[in-house]
Amino acid sequence: MNSGEVNSKLLYMNHKDLNVWKKSMDLAVLIYDLTNAFPNDERFGLTSQMRRAAVSIPSNIAEGAARKSDKEFLQFLSIALGSLSELETQYLLAIRINIIESNDVVAHSLIDVKKLILGFRNYLKKKE
Repeated sequence: MNSGEVNSKLLYMNHKDLNVWKKSMDLAVLIYDLTNAFPNDERFGLTSQMRRAAVSIPSNIAEGAARKSDKEFLQFLSIALGSLSELETQYLLAIRINIIESNDVVAHSLIDVKKLILGFRNYLKKKE
């Protein structure tokens, strides 16, 4: 590998090394497991919405990590945070309409991922 290749590889982070990405992947798996128990008539409703929001979180973190600037990464972290808020709302709605009962593991994972995204966002802002 020549020095040009090394320099271009250092321009972005490996998202798979980021704890925020790992935890958001774990959350996505939890959501897939949780929504497996949803009624079939929710397959195109909350099941689909929740799965898309859950997948969007680590996907945006990964895309942001591949960008060349912290400013761009911050934008993708904001999108991930928005998807997390959507997911939390959909999870709470599923509880309120009695599709599921509250699940401590999911609730704690939502909180943990939010803290990690906010913490990482603050870290990148301070670097600027």
